[in-house]
Amino acid sequence: MPHDTPLITTIVGGLVFAFAFGALALRLRLPPLVGYLCAGILVGPFTPGFQADTALAPELAELGVILLMFGVGQHFSIKDLMKVKAIAVPGALAQIAVATALGMGLSHFLGWPPGEGLVFGLALSVASTVVLLRALEEHGWLESEDGKVAVGWLVVEDLVMVITLVLLPAFAGALGGGQAAPTWSQLGWTLALTVGKVAAFVALMLVVGRRFIPWMLERIVHTGNRELFRLGVLATALGVAYGATQLFQISFALGAFFAGMVLAESPFSHRAAEESLPLREAFAVLFFVSVGMLLDPQVLLHDAPALLAVVLIIVLGKSLAAYGIVRLFRRGHSTSLRIAASLSQIGEFSFILAGLGLSLGLLSARGQALILAGAIVSILLNPLMFRLAERYRIA
Repeated sequence: MPHDTPLITTIVGGLVFAFAFGALALRLRLPPLVGYLCAGILVGPFTPGFQADTALAPELAELGVILLMFGVGQHFSIKDLMKVKAIAVPGALAQIAVATALGMGLSHFLGWPPGEGLVFGLALSVASTVVLLRALEEHGWLESEDGKVAVGWLVVEDLVMVITLVLLPAFAGALGGGQAAPTWSQLGWTLALTVGKVAAFVALMLVVGRRFIPWMLERIVHTGNRELFRLGVLATALGVAYGATQLFQISFALGAFFAGMVLAESPFSHRAAEESLPLREAFAVLFFVSVGMLLDPQVLLHDAPALLAVVLIIVLGKSLAAYGIVRLFRRGHSTSLRIAASLSQIGEFSFILAGLGLSLGLLSARGQALILAGAIVSILLNPLMFRLAERYRIA
């Protein structure tokens, strides 16, 4: 029998430590996700003792993101997305611009070049899909009008980051990276190709997927086999997400979200959500564990002033910007607070962008460490932001 089993070790270790620390956090009247993050730090490469596989953990966590966004898409119809586009599109773009500018200002103060400052600022501008959606679910806001605005805002942020991840290698040379600077025609072609791929995927899902996916699941239901139905739901979520990434270079999360939206046309969408719930919850826990594994605790001590500035940008700067933007659209004080609290953290896209920036020579190791530490601290503070939003929303 082989004993070198990193996949099993990572799943078992992550879930066992997450359960233990999640229960301890609950006993201390803290959100369980605090325990999950602490479990990740404990099983990460920067602390002694048991170590999970740092390459496998993020991939397992991505499954949680896929299933979570698939479930959200089932409760968020295309009509809902169109209803909030007037605030979600300009609001998300304006908030990204403000947060990016704040990050670039901090990087200038730290003496970093403009290219690094741009990547650093963009990484601080996009909220975590998992954290935002779990928080909305826990507070019962996901299917409310405020929740739909927050989800629409999140979808726009994700689309912007997808385009950024595609364009960044092309712009790396012009921004100071190690690559040769492309011509304007090459940049224009890259941008057009990216937008075309996103449009092609959305059109395919609306024209073909909107008819085929509900029809397929309806045929499975008529067989009376619950196991096959559950397998069909998982195959749809994972297959569409993977296909979107491989064929259209769209993120797993967005691919799964659109798959869920087209499945919402089926009368069996609620049953599909229930069938995917256990796996969704388990892999979402692994997401928080994998985030904790990224943190080097020494950053908290050796670069505390810079980290404090990063956390203030994420938690206060982004929140105030979002609050002001929502108020400009003549939404109420309560809605503005809820949107602000939802966006007061960063997550998976920030990690991906930081890793890409580092590989392109645009971001230093210090910049990546500050982004990772800032993400974890902001995730830890996010439940507090929601409690504050709930307390003062009627003020």
